[in-house]
Amino acid sequence: MKTQSLPQFLIPLFNPNISPNLPLQTAWAIMRMVIGVMMIHNGLDKLGDIESFAQAYVSYIGLPFPIFFSYVAAYTELIGAPLVAIGFLTRPAAFGLLITMAVAMYHHILVAGFSLAYLELSAIYASCFLFFVINGAGLFSTDALIVNWLDTNALNQKAKQIMLLEKSYQATASTEKVGK
Repeated sequence: MKTQSLPQFLIPLFNPNISPNLPLQTAWAIMRMVIGVMMIHNGLDKLGDIESFAQAYVSYIGLPFPIFFSYVAAYTELIGAPLVAIGFLTRPAAFGLLITMAVAMYHHILVAGFSLAYLELSAIYASCFLFFVINGAGLFSTDALIVNWLDTNALNQKAKQIMLLEKSYQATASTEKVGK
């Protein structure tokens, strides 16, 4: 089977920053899944009473078209969060969620000033989404699978080598157990 080369402009979108550290990559994937799954309920809550959300949050900060922007926020969370969780189109999804959390933080500052009790959750979410915007989804993600499947150039040879090294390490560890 001949693989295709990924267009150059898509490589930064899918290609994760790479570290061969297995515990790091595992924690990275777990964090991505937990943050993604936890964010979904926020979008569902907004859609449950969109008019109330628009009045209490979007109109309060002075954005025009509050119903429209309420739907944008809700669907960004409902679509972007699962994408982050599975690690597909992680950078653009995380960017949309980061912007949503930045607006939420702005709202909390207008309402309560710099009160940690109000800023805490949206700041944690924003920090996590910023991490994924910068670093991508990690090696255990759909994005990494796409890059490794489609891209044949040298940019992703390191990721492929890491995966081969991991397979080699596992094979060595299993043969050592058999030999004992």
